[in-house]
Amino acid sequence: MATNPAMDTNLPPVGPVPPVGAGVPAEPESLSYIQSVWRRFRRHRLAMFGGALVLALVLFALAAPWILPYKFDDIDLAHRFSPPSATHWFGTDDLGHDELTRVIYGGRVSLLIGFASAISSAIIGMAIGAVAGYYGGLLDNVLMRFTDIMFAIPTLPLLFVLSRILGGSVLSIIVVLVLMGWMTAARLVRGSILSLKQREFIEASRAVGAGNARIIIRHLLPNALAPVVVASTLMMGSNIILESSLSYLGLGVMPPTPTWGNMLSNAQEAIWRAPWLAIYPGIFILVTVLGFNFLGDGLRDALDPKSKR
Repeated sequence: MATNPAMDTNLPPVGPVPPVGAGVPAEPESLSYIQSVWRRFRRHRLAMFGGALVLALVLFALAAPWILPYKFDDIDLAHRFSPPSATHWFGTDDLGHDELTRVIYGGRVSLLIGFASAISSAIIGMAIGAVAGYYGGLLDNVLMRFTDIMFAIPTLPLLFVLSRILGGSVLSIIVVLVLMGWMTAARLVRGSILSLKQREFIEASRAVGAGNARIIIRHLLPNALAPVVVASTLMMGSNIILESSLSYLGLGVMPPTPTWGNMLSNAQEAIWRAPWLAIYPGIFILVTVLGFNFLGDGLRDALDPKSKR
């Protein structure tokens, strides 16, 4: 029996054929490496909080001469050990110094030491690790055995000795921290370059006549940078703690230049009379180190291409 096509509801409707892909969501535009890293990083809430915290501390430290009503060495003996008030938000110390001013100026020194020592350590460690990993052989053995020896030396005793020998200036503390901090970056970069130098793109660079220095600087180091960035970020926080420890023990930056460490050292003599002298520098050390740690954790996840964020 013949069927009427107009009455058959199983047949497809007659009409213009929709274009291919209509109704299907468009594929997302491919992201560059930097865009994908930023996308993963901004989803890490603690990292965003840590980055904002560190940025705020840096901006306050840089703007200190223009936003603070006092100088860090202004003496007001009539208001010694004043508690926190509307005039002195963080109180004053034994010489009438405004504690808020000294905390912010102390942050300038501590952050400078943390940034400069971590970045310098990374640069030196990357150079040593790149040379050792790329050339291998006897040079690799010599450099890595020297690195192992430096790792085996107890850090704090050597820091005490070196800081005593070199003095208590900001530059000498940076030098001391760099001497004891480059080994991690060297190990990380060497390991990365050992796995990268046999890759096809390196062989192609050699085939077109690229020299060793160009291969290391233009091709190997950029691909080995991610773990060093994470390690350096975490090192900034740890170096601030080390500087504070040295200054607390009288081996770091000396007064009248304020740092969080020597402020804590001065506060111990009046801890019961003026506890705010120890509370505020301690809080700033804690907050700063937490900010760097959160930032480092977020960078580690963002720079990992296997991250699920």
